[in-house]
Amino acid sequence: MQETILTSTRVYDGVLVKLDVQEVELPDGSTSKREVIQHPGAVAVIAIDGDDVLLVKQFRSASREVTLELPAGTLEPNEPPEISAIRELQEEIGYKPEVIESLGGFYNAPGYTTEYIHLFRASELVESRLPGDSDEFIEVVRLPITEALTMIETGKITDSKTIIGLLRVARAMHI
Repeated sequence: MQETILTSTRVYDGVLVKLDVQEVELPDGSTSKREVIQHPGAVAVIAIDGDDVLLVKQFRSASREVTLELPAGTLEPNEPPEISAIRELQEEIGYKPEVIESLGGFYNAPGYTTEYIHLFRASELVESRLPGDSDEFIEVVRLPITEALTMIETGKITDSKTIIGLLRVARAMHI
């Protein structure tokens, strides 16, 4: 089932992502091309405050829509995911968690990107704001977690990391 990379050519080297075109040898000996977006990885945080979850609303260029999402962000070079998760919460929603726990993670789209998103549940939130990214315009939204789960079912929450994170937390909380 393994593929062997025969050649890899970087065709795009952006600020966040890089695109490689690879020639691979397939298990049967034939060859094929793969386009792989190299991504440094990310974190997403389910911030729980009592019965509420704190989400962020922002415009997303790729979908051309305003989305409701978990606070999230890209890993900085050599930054442990847990530290990244705490930093992102402070930048995006203005809270630092006293308790943070890993909920595992997932590949966003393993067919074409290396992006792996580390999920965390954060609780016992204390106000603590860090400056956010200058190019992000974010609105914090507080919802009962049960309402957020309903918004998944009704198609009002469509972001994959948010759906996965909320469903994992709901399962862990036996909701």
